[in-house]
Amino acid sequence: MECLAYGGRHLHAPDPAAPALRLADVTVGYRGIATPVLSGVSFTLPVGARLALVGPNGSGKSTLLKTIAGLIPCNRGEIGVFGLQVRACHHRTSYLPQREEIQWHFPVTVERFVLGGRFVHCGWLTKPDSADHAVVAATLQELDIVSIAREPIDQLSGGQQQRVMLARALAQGSDLLLLDEPLNAVDAATRTLVGRVLARLQKEGKSMLVSTHDVGTHDQPFDGVLLLEHGTVREVAHGVAS
Repeated sequence: MECLAYGGRHLHAPDPAAPALRLADVTVGYRGIATPVLSGVSFTLPVGARLALVGPNGSGKSTLLKTIAGLIPCNRGEIGVFGLQVRACHHRTSYLPQREEIQWHFPVTVERFVLGGRFVHCGWLTKPDSADHAVVAATLQELDIVSIAREPIDQLSGGQQQRVMLARALAQGSDLLLLDEPLNAVDAATRTLVGRVLARLQKEGKSMLVSTHDVGTHDQPFDGVLLLEHGTVREVAHGVAS
């Protein structure tokens, strides 16, 4: 299985017997840096499971999520998403970055920002249809951000930004969600709402890899915990964790 960078629009049927995610000996490095950011990372995420990704700052959590999303190429190893290469399955994967990675000064409204989650299906050169807009409307409603749909994204609070980012990821309608610190520095209401949405997604059979500094901030239990230190998996604990 070749490890490819994000790109392409060829959609392939997934392997029904494959896990949601499988990594085998994945190594990732940056040009000019001798030591790999990730080294020999291997683990499996079953379909419908929610795995917590924990580790200290600089351990490679964000790099790992970006690599799985296809935003960073891996130097060695294999990544399978529902049994397919990353490139062949990007439409089934949603990536939620940390808030500081978003250009919030970009002149776009909340509604248009969330609608961007649909372009993986319709393409950037195709006008979204009524079905796309219906998905966005339902997502805005669930995240309780209908009232700010026409607001520019640079006017949002931190909690609103987090809801809007999650709404964009949900609007994509993916089966695998890669979430980087979804509850970091948010208010109690947003934490409760996001927790409820993630619980609903898991009940529907969605698979999730969630980076977090504190598993205890999540209301719903995880099916396992992946400990990442110095770019290497130190432990994979299975079973319910909270």
